[in-house]
Amino acid sequence: MKRCSLSLSLSLSLSLSLTALALLLALLSTEAIGQNESRRRIPNYDPKTEVTTRGVIQDVQQQTGRQGWSGTHLTLKSDAETLEVHVGPSSYIAQQQFSFAKGDAIEVVGSRVTIADKEALIAREITKDGKTLVLRNTQGIPQWSGGRRRNN
Repeated sequence: MKRCSLSLSLSLSLSLSLTALALLLALLSTEAIGQNESRRRIPNYDPKTEVTTRGVIQDVQQQTGRQGWSGTHLTLKSDAETLEVHVGPSSYIAQQQFSFAKGDAIEVVGSRVTIADKEALIAREITKDGKTLVLRNTQGIPQWSGGRRRNN
């Protein structure tokens, strides 16, 4: 009987230890994922950080978001720096009959933000060849959202 009791006690102790370890690992991985997501999350447009910059497009990228949409990003080289410009959904840009290519000279009005420890611009308006693509209103609400603020 003593042997059975000792075996049961060891088994229970091992089971509790494994459960505690599993919970600890789950908490640590959830925290790591949360930190990773917060580094990747794009801040909202802030009119207080709005700037206007001119430059030449070095690269055009189509990036797929978490929900499957495709967004256009530009690498813009100005006289002072090189910045990533978050433009908006590629489908919205195409609907507006606008396009971007490496070598295009553009002017961007946008909110200066920090994303993943790098300076970037969330574009509100982009002018190319005298034509202006309006992406957001003056409060930063995306034109494609129907007037509702979303993560932009």
